[in-house]
Amino acid sequence: MTVFNQRSGIRTAVAASVFACVAAGAGAHNGVVHESDEEAARHLREQGNRKLPAQKNTPGFPNIKGGDFELIDQFGAKRTSKDPNNRFQLLFFGYAKCKAICSVALPRMAEVADRLEAEGVLVTPLMITVDPERDTVGALAEAAPKYHSRLVGLTGSETALEEAYRAFQIERKVVFVDPEQGAVYAHGSYIYLLGPDGSFKTLFPPILGPDRIAELVHGYVKGKT
Repeated sequence: MTVFNQRSGIRTAVAASVFACVAAGAGAHNGVVHESDEEAARHLREQGNRKLPAQKNTPGFPNIKGGDFELIDQFGAKRTSKDPNNRFQLLFFGYAKCKAICSVALPRMAEVADRLEAEGVLVTPLMITVDPERDTVGALAEAAPKYHSRLVGLTGSETALEEAYRAFQIERKVVFVDPEQGAVYAHGSYIYLLGPDGSFKTLFPPILGPDRIAELVHGYVKGKT
């Protein structure tokens, strides 16, 4: 299994100027601390040209195991971590009204899905909400197609969502309330790759380009990684 170092590797909340990440009072994502523009740029140059570290239990790497979940999609149907069409899946934790990292990660997932489709590989993009009060089934049904025709938006009970958050080490909290938009959340910013059976394979920071993510996903699909 291949993973990125969430704590001392690429820092996902890289500079508010890049992601406009939660605007004011920006918080850490998955325990990752914000860094300066200069540091972020250097980190990206270093990491962007390196292969993903093929380590599972290396000290400092997140011990993400993933896990099954049972949630509700934007059509009101039950959905587990297993893909009903036996496809690999790209998973992101976000919310429909997010104006920061979600506006980077969700389009990035859509680009990756389109690139892979052009190569004859269909993957399923998923988003599990961190804002279930506003991300109702109806709200997700309206929002999901704006990003990709195959994007599946998932919500559920507090208990069911918490199980998914724990499985993927997602922390969420309200950092402030916008008078017009409502609650603004700090939340995870990685894109997770799941196998057709729902097993966790690896994760990517959304700052990786769609070509590179597609290349890495393709390796898993073809059993080369």
